Amino acid sequence: MALPFLTAEWRHLAMLNYEVEPAVLRGRVPRGTELDDWHGRTYVSVVGFLFLGTRVLGLPIPFHRDFEEVNLRFYVRRKAEGGWRRGVVFVKEIVPRAAIAFVARARYNENYVAQPMGHAIEAAPSDGIASVSYRWTLAGRTNTLSLTPEGEPRSLLAGSEEDFIAEHYWGYTVQRDGGTCEYQVAHPPWRVAVARQATLDCDVARVYGDGFVEALRGRPTSAFLAEGSAVIVSRGVRLPG
Repeated sequence: MALPFLTAEWRHLAMLNYEVEPAVLRGRVPRGTELDDWHGRTYVSVVGFLFLGTRVLGLPIPFHRDFEEVNLRFYVRRKAEGGWRRGVVFVKEIVPRAAIAFVARARYNENYVAQPMGHAIEAAPSDGIASVSYRWTLAGRTNTLSLTPEGEPRSLLAGSEEDFIAEHYWGYTVQRDGGTCEYQVAHPPWRVAVARQATLDCDVARVYGDGFVEALRGRPTSAFLAEGSAVIVSRGVRLPG
């Protein structure tokens, strides 16, 4: 793994997954990668979670250690030495602080934006999680992602849809000159609980663009809550070519 750039904990990851036509994403696929699919289905996911205990290059940044993030992402793969690397590409990442967005754009050219945000985590009587929600405000409109899990978290089943969505350990970003940056995200496998109810109440056109309205306007194809863990994000490496 390349030298760490960021360490943190990612917790309470609400993952709402939507099937999408591949044509919607092809113009966004970084050079050197290709769209990945699960049994012929192409997905985008809206993911809300908590960043906790964040350190950049080993240093805590005052007032920027704990915060929310909501992102829209899709899935790619790259043939490398040793086999396929399964990764994610972010369409947009929303955080509450401008400094966080600035560093991410400068370091990786990720499409981070800063907007007012909040969250609610409701504990269950059994010591688990009863519900989670993440909200952000754009142009005076509050957008919300919410999820109610069903049952206790369980280990991922190899080859399942949840396994395909959650188990990606590489990130890819298109650079300003059209090249591609690759970075690794290290964490143990997460336990997940399927959703009994999951809702995205969002002005999709304003937040993500007209191209995603059709995919995100209905119920998610699937949804689950991942417990999360400590993570290590490596420094980016530019791919040749």
